[in-house]
Amino acid sequence: DEPLVAPYLNQNAGSRHHVVAPDPAFIVQQREQLAGLVITHGHEDHVGAVAALWPRLRCPVFATPFTAEILHRKLGQVGLAGKVPVQIVRPDATLTVGPFVLSWLAITHSIPEPQALLISTSAGAVFHTADWKIDAQPVSGKPFNANLYRQLGETELLALVGDSTNALKPGFSISERICAEGLNTVIKRCTGRVVVSCFGSNIARLMSLARIAQQTGRYMALLGRSLENMHGIAKKTGYWPDDLDVLEKAHIGYLPPDEVLVVATGSQGEPRAALNRMAIDASPYFELEAGDTVIFSSI
Repeated sequence: DEPLVAPYLNQNAGSRHHVVAPDPAFIVQQREQLAGLVITHGHEDHVGAVAALWPRLRCPVFATPFTAEILHRKLGQVGLAGKVPVQIVRPDATLTVGPFVLSWLAITHSIPEPQALLISTSAGAVFHTADWKIDAQPVSGKPFNANLYRQLGETELLALVGDSTNALKPGFSISERICAEGLNTVIKRCTGRVVVSCFGSNIARLMSLARIAQQTGRYMALLGRSLENMHGIAKKTGYWPDDLDVLEKAHIGYLPPDEVLVVATGSQGEPRAALNRMAIDASPYFELEAGDTVIFSSI
């Protein structure tokens, strides 16, 4: 009769933060049998719990370069920098980890280096899709390789573990390139400042907006820690093109409104995000005015 998911309230009585997590006791009790922890990509719901779980599991962690950089920064925030054995794996690699042969397979998603996993054992193979979408025209990374997964479907698999938003709905998700074209159409008609709110981890969206800024005579700046952090990781790991400039946010207020394109955190209504601060006139960089345009681009 115990609940499967138990809520935990931050000990600070004034805090509005709640952490909800399944009880990891089952896997903690078997940690000596753990071969490793594999991170398929860098979204918060896949990498965010590692810093809390690893001190209880103490097993090797495997991640591709972009994801590993996100993980290293998160570990550093809680005093675990240099203490967690993170093995960096190149995309499309195959490694033996304990009794498993793991094959990292490129897939398309809204963050660099998403990887599906083919997990082969002496008993058979399991295919773990990780998070994915079918995008034949991504702005960053390789297109979806239909032949690879068609061939995989012809092999004998014990199971498929899949996870994709709206997977039960017929049709296809919008390609990142189509989304970029739509943004360009809207932004080139704007006369005042343009503020776009999107997920910080969507590097392809940021790249599209930087190119649109160039094409429409605007300077792009980033407001929000997660955006700035992800942009830094993209530059460090080679995903951010050298020809796409990002303006220091301190300079936004000095520019004419029609030369400003701001990308801001807050597309999900987070109260402390940059977009909410603009909405209540609490941004230290500029105030929204009549004629400015705010675009939610969180798909």
